[in-house]
Amino acid sequence: MKDRKLLMIPGPIEFTPEVMRAMAMPTTSHVAADFIQVFGQALDRMQQVFLCPEGQPFVVAGSGTLAMDMAAANLTEPGDQVLVVNTGYFGDRFAAILERYGATVTQVRSRAVGDAPSLEEVEAALQRQGYKLMTITHVDTSTAVRADVQRLAALGHQCGVLVVVDGVCATGGEELRQTDWQVDLALTASQKAIGVPPGLALLVAGPRAMDAFRRRKNPVGSYYSDWTLWLPIMEAYQARQAGYFGTPPVNLIWALNTSLSQILGEGMETRVARHRRLSKAFKASMAALGMDQLPVRPEVAADTMTAAYYPDNVTASVLGHINQAGVILAGGLYPTIKERYFRVGHMGAVTPSDILTTVGAIEYGLARAGHRFEPGAGLDAAQSILLG
Repeated sequence: MKDRKLLMIPGPIEFTPEVMRAMAMPTTSHVAADFIQVFGQALDRMQQVFLCPEGQPFVVAGSGTLAMDMAAANLTEPGDQVLVVNTGYFGDRFAAILERYGATVTQVRSRAVGDAPSLEEVEAALQRQGYKLMTITHVDTSTAVRADVQRLAALGHQCGVLVVVDGVCATGGEELRQTDWQVDLALTASQKAIGVPPGLALLVAGPRAMDAFRRRKNPVGSYYSDWTLWLPIMEAYQARQAGYFGTPPVNLIWALNTSLSQILGEGMETRVARHRRLSKAFKASMAALGMDQLPVRPEVAADTMTAAYYPDNVTASVLGHINQAGVILAGGLYPTIKERYFRVGHMGAVTPSDILTTVGAIEYGLARAGHRFEPGAGLDAAQSILLG
């Protein structure tokens, strides 16, 4: 009997067999010739995936929160003014990290949970204060709200601020053109659309970000996050030479190189289009089953994940029934409404069959929970998109 369940949460995600085989390889030395080649290749491929050929990539053992910490630690100094474009829980987190390093943080929040601040609101905030840096959460994992990074970054540059994008739940699934969109720093983590088990903080810093770092007046306030220590390591491996500051997670980096190769093999435009199509199919199924989404408008709804409200008279206990049907979903995360909705990740190596399996399990769970609907309605809605 099959006892493995399909993992459809917004990270960690399902990983390809090739990535898992890379994880299971015998661990080599971090200064072995083959690993030096692999690490350097992974750094080169990050520049291609982020579409930032002139950017400086960083790969460091840690979570997405470490990537956020590294951005804040290296690009801000005590007293710096920072604007946070807040679309959920992880905007709050970025603000807290920035304040820990002495920045003075102003937040532009949406008027309702599930929405994004308007461009006009962000522009007005930028014009009221001389900011050094602006952060944008590309997709907030708590709300499934997607920010308009391209237009927000353009506003930031018009006002002369550094633009930092938290792409933890976006990069590798949502469109990101770091150089063309003038994003100064983009960051993510391995376990979401990049398609590697948890454990890697990934950043690509553009020329303006690196220049701001080099012009710091004060030492970086974190030892582990300090680019002064990490930059020589990244430069060495890209030059296909060994470097040492802290022992790199060898197997994770083998897996990262494998996944980045698969991403580039698919092609960035094709990959973004695939995520968009699968998202559209899944969201159509939720609507057919009578469930509203947390994002209040289609244009702010992410393609890498979906956040849907439970139907009336259905509680979070339905997730247990869905689990019994063989699919693992995530509950709500945004504090004030977390009992009212659930979250589904559909990113990375996800396939149409994964979407249909998940919708079928949700139908099973809803039926067990007593929700009345037309059986197969969700599957029909998804198939109409997938077969169209």
